[in-house]
Amino acid sequence: MRVYLPATSTLLASLASSGVLGPAPLTGFAVTPGLREYYLDDDLEALEYAAAAEAARAALRLMAADPGAAKRRFVVSADVPDASVSVRDDLDRGVVRVAVEIPLAWCASVHADDADAEETVAAAAEQIDAADLGDPAAEEAIDDAEGFELSWYATQEIEDLLAELR
Repeated sequence: MRVYLPATSTLLASLASSGVLGPAPLTGFAVTPGLREYYLDDDLEALEYAAAAEAARAALRLMAADPGAAKRRFVVSADVPDASVSVRDDLDRGVVRVAVEIPLAWCASVHADDADAEETVAAAAEQIDAADLGDPAAEEAIDDAEGFELSWYATQEIEDLLAELR
């Protein structure tokens, strides 16, 4: 199953140095029955984009909890054996729990904000809790961040991406 895992620059650096994303269990996003029902779309590519967008929003929560992280959203896409993934649509649409650490070999790509998004993304990370509680101004800050498309990187480019952040 293709899983989209929210990350920070700290987690990405750990993946690059250790070769695994963890520790397990990990929360990610995927094309689940709940996501399909919410979006009412049969286009797998559009549904995967929606799952990745949910992971990017979750990356804001991780960033808010890690003040040393770069002010960019990161999403790691990985192909995880179905037996290691539990669908948790009861938590929110598209949520999955991954019971194992993710080796770099399972990772297909990394998606990340470009430098021009940093100011907007930083503001969104500061407002994510308020947005989750329904604050309209905070929701607007999140919408502003979500207006930036994430760039695609091959896993071989992780070190170069991290070097750009230094």
